[in-house]
Amino acid sequence: MTADIVAADITAFFQRHPQPDHLEVGVLQLRLQALIEASDLSARLNAWSHLLDWARSGEHADQLDESGLLSARAVWRWQVLLDLLQAAPATRAAVQASFAEVLREAEADKLFGTAGLPTGRGFLGEFGDRLLRRVLPQPPDEHDLARLLHRLYRSRTQVERFARLPHDVFSRLADMLVAPEHADVWNAMGASLADGFRLLAARVQFEGLSQKMRARAQPCPVAQSPFLRLHRASEEALQAWESGAPMHDAAEDWHACAAACRAAMQQIERRLDQGVSVDVVYTLEVLDRCLVRMELMLTMMESEDAHMRRAALHQLLSLLIAATHGDRSLRQLIGNNMRLLQRRIVERAGKTGEHYIAWTRREYWHIWMAAAGGGFLTVFTAAIKARIHGLHAPLFVEGLLAGLNYAGSFLLLQALGLILATKQPAMTAAALAAIMRDYKGVERIDGVVTHAAQIVRSQLAAVLGNIIIVSIGAYALSALWQLALGHPFLDPAQARDVFDTLSPITSLTVWYAALTGVILWAASLVGGWFDNWAALHRLPQAISEHRLGRRFGRQRMVRLGGIVSRNIAGWGTNISLGLMLGLTPVMGTFLGLPLDVRHVTLNTGTLSLATAAMGEHWYGGFFLWAVVGIGTMFVLNLGVSFTLSLYTAARAFALPRGFLIEFAGALGRRLLRRPGQFFLPPGRNDTAPERMEGH
Repeated sequence: MTADIVAADITAFFQRHPQPDHLEVGVLQLRLQALIEASDLSARLNAWSHLLDWARSGEHADQLDESGLLSARAVWRWQVLLDLLQAAPATRAAVQASFAEVLREAEADKLFGTAGLPTGRGFLGEFGDRLLRRVLPQPPDEHDLARLLHRLYRSRTQVERFARLPHDVFSRLADMLVAPEHADVWNAMGASLADGFRLLAARVQFEGLSQKMRARAQPCPVAQSPFLRLHRASEEALQAWESGAPMHDAAEDWHACAAACRAAMQQIERRLDQGVSVDVVYTLEVLDRCLVRMELMLTMMESEDAHMRRAALHQLLSLLIAATHGDRSLRQLIGNNMRLLQRRIVERAGKTGEHYIAWTRREYWHIWMAAAGGGFLTVFTAAIKARIHGLHAPLFVEGLLAGLNYAGSFLLLQALGLILATKQPAMTAAALAAIMRDYKGVERIDGVVTHAAQIVRSQLAAVLGNIIIVSIGAYALSALWQLALGHPFLDPAQARDVFDTLSPITSLTVWYAALTGVILWAASLVGGWFDNWAALHRLPQAISEHRLGRRFGRQRMVRLGGIVSRNIAGWGTNISLGLMLGLTPVMGTFLGLPLDVRHVTLNTGTLSLATAAMGEHWYGGFFLWAVVGIGTMFVLNLGVSFTLSLYTAARAFALPRGFLIEFAGALGRRLLRRPGQFFLPPGRNDTAPERMEGH
């Protein structure tokens, strides 16, 4: 077909149907001519890509209607193109022939059966494979239909526009591209669809009968497994479809098997509450994707209604196009497979955080006493850290000793039930997010703000208890040291160095304090991971039933298992936090990066030791700047840790962003109107409010 015929068709059409100048009729003519004149697959693909770009662009290309589909103005160019092809038989036949040639040279079984589905090598194997594909160049494969779709729909916006095409536009497009004279192409596509369906059924059977899934599923013989029965039902449905026989009974049997598979998957997911395995979550994600794709394919095969077949085809193609983009995304892989683990970690932290919220006067003063005890213990932690620094040992040795000092102190705090205020925000933020999730009804915002006010009040009590006692205790320790040995705990040179390192003007205290907040948040995640790991591997039960019980007594082992169950999250948090605080400065020096820590309670103790060492010369501008540095640490340690933890918890609980913005505004208004709720002790009759359920 010559370019003159295309030009004549287009000219005749637009003479009968005039269009605005901004339609770019000349561009459409050139792109149709390039498509029809393309002589090889590469040229055809380029031409199709350019034609699609023209059809899906325009001034209002992203405008949606009330149902969430593209509006009439958004698909206006599509309608013009389809009207043109309908009115120009010769041009339409040439476009159909070009489309058929693309499909004739492409392999479609991979698209239907494997595209967008993670490999069977598990989460870590899939992560490594995607990472390499992002780093290393990929050889072109113009015969793989999955890659062709990725080439035609290059961005997430284009994928979403295709999924939001109105059904009537998609139906017209599908009808326009299908031509009876190219029946061989559509028969081959049907065969590829059947092969893809078989590949999916085999994948469901393989993943569903794997040992990690069977170990968590309801025990049953392999022959009765729904995943095995689904494979048989899939083959029976395909045989009925390929032979042209009625599919009603075979389709019903398949849907029953699929429902049984989903029930087994839900049971396995419920059991993950006892401990989340990322590999199991990964497998559940693969199974869900396979079943969704197979359901759409079966709807296309069994439906006698053309409208339903077109709708299922549209959904299937949208799913496949999105999958060709998703199978390259590291972020999507991590997000999909970590969400349950993240939720369990957050829920565990939230339960711990509830103990740090004071609703009654008794609880409030208990926090003060526990924080005072934590401050007293931190005096010795700060003193030991100063002595370790004075050893001038090799960097790694100094960092390791400092980390062990911190970790030992934090473990002792946990064992004695004392409080270190900087460890609270990660827990209380998770508790606040859980409260946001649980509150329902018209009083939701008010109730959440009330909880937030109590969290602030409780946190301030803990911080003040820590700082006041560690300041007094450190000064007293230095005075006793002076009395016993005749010199202060720190010499004047060490003391002046402390003032310099704490000043936000002469050092990077602001950055280091924020980094410490990140470390505090990260340590809480490590603690939650340890708790999940212990539950997943049933560590407390293994300890309770260990053979050492014959020697030490079964009841002792049961108590030991209970101790591990209650404390392993805290142990993980405290040990990891201590080592990160101690080794971060070492890593900074080794890598030549500005990495150091500024912990408000520990540095308050160190500042008191330095102040005592200066004697009557302690007061001056350098001291005031150090105090400003302590205030900066207070804000950033707690603020950064709380913000990161709240963000993590909000994502784990899928809290809407709009609610968080509304909450922030309501919190600010409450602070202005009733500041006493945030700073003063609870009233004598205050009690914790009940969470409101939906009205």
